[in-house]
Amino acid sequence: MTYYISLGANLGNREQTLHEAVQRIEQQVGPVLRCSDLYYSVPWGFESENGFCNLCCCVESALAPIEVLHRTQLIEQSLGRVRKSVDGQYADRTIDIDLIRVFDGQTEQQVSTPELTLPHPLWQEREFVKVPLAQIMQ
Repeated sequence: MTYYISLGANLGNREQTLHEAVQRIEQQVGPVLRCSDLYYSVPWGFESENGFCNLCCCVESALAPIEVLHRTQLIEQSLGRVRKSVDGQYADRTIDIDLIRVFDGQTEQQVSTPELTLPHPLWQEREFVKVPLAQIMQ
């Protein structure tokens, strides 16, 4: 399956953290086929003086979507992420990794569980996802 993943960071060495996260995704999820350029943005959904650095990557993996989610959550934790957003309450973070879209061949997969919704329900509202994603979509 082909996964499109969005990454963002607004604490610490943002660019280095994103680079490390992409390396870990390649090691733990599957080959990274393409990565967008870095995209800088203001926080979305909350106020902070810390701007975000974002990118999107395309990953090939035989793993099921829920397994990719669990592996990316472990990567977040290993890079210092202490908690996920709860009830729409966003905060500064060392790293955020979101599954955006997944395709099996040419067919986009739909997932709707309490733990995971694909395609990501808010991706089209977020320039920091739309712009880098458009750069790598084929």
